[in-house]
Amino acid sequence: MEIRPYRGGDERELVAVWNASMVCDRISSQIFHTKVLLDLNFQSINLPVAIEEDRVVGFVLALTRRVPFGPFGMQPERAWITAFGVHPDYRRRGIGTALFAQLLQRLEAEKRTTIDISPYEPNYFAPGVDVNAYPQAISLLQQRFGFQIHEHAFSMGRDLSNYELPADILVQERQLSQEGITIQPFTAADLPDLMNFLLDEFGWGWYDYYHASLLELCGGGPTKTDLLVARQQGDVVGVSHHRDERFGPFGVRSDLRNRGIGRILLFRCLEAMAARHIYYAYFLWTEEEAARLYARSGFQRRREFAILHQGRGEETAVAQT
Repeated sequence: MEIRPYRGGDERELVAVWNASMVCDRISSQIFHTKVLLDLNFQSINLPVAIEEDRVVGFVLALTRRVPFGPFGMQPERAWITAFGVHPDYRRRGIGTALFAQLLQRLEAEKRTTIDISPYEPNYFAPGVDVNAYPQAISLLQQRFGFQIHEHAFSMGRDLSNYELPADILVQERQLSQEGITIQPFTAADLPDLMNFLLDEFGWGWYDYYHASLLELCGGGPTKTDLLVARQQGDVVGVSHHRDERFGPFGVRSDLRNRGIGRILLFRCLEAMAARHIYYAYFLWTEEEAARLYARSGFQRRREFAILHQGRGEETAVAQT
């Protein structure tokens, strides 16, 4: 077996191994191009592949920053692993262990003191390792390489095929309007206030994620994106959106929470999705407490992820959507 950096001619075999090993997280060649090869931080050396019998049989994808990430800068102490796998026909031969050992040794030599699996911005595929789909991968990372479970994340979804706006939403909207709070679809006039609100209230992760949606919304081409803005006496106080079937994130200014604004933003956004004939809404990431709140709104748990962490360092804020 040989372990070497990824080469352009490896694409077909690597995608095939990815899809055979990460069966709940399959990708196309197009996604591999846009979310891996065209990621500004991608380097072939951080995508080691295992070669056996003249074919790719395993890989690990890691990212380190080559360009600054907003206020977080270059984060020279950090690295992220976003995908890895060994073809089922070649498992139990130590290939995965060898790939990780070589990669982690090199990252240590670069003085990367903190490694996370896998909350990397901007192009993570899942919040972590699916605890039901890949339990053996979690055991390997914990027992052989000292990774620890930092937290659990939950993906949830809701059927929209027979969606109806709850009747009490109209009552809540009338009550809030008397307090000067309105919720309207996004227009370009919202941009200056909205971007400042996102950065000040929710940080760079949300700002960056919404920025991508806004580029699509303002680009003039076909889109399946809706964005709602809540204002109180002219000030932005809440926001919600979706991109195709992917819902969120949505949030309300901290001093106005528990007033029903978030509930209206959620259900009005789902209504916009249903109007576009989108029959299912999902998001990849929320925590235990928020999952219970979503459950009261008709969402059901789809997947559970373990976010694994090795080393020490400050956790990176990510767009939890």
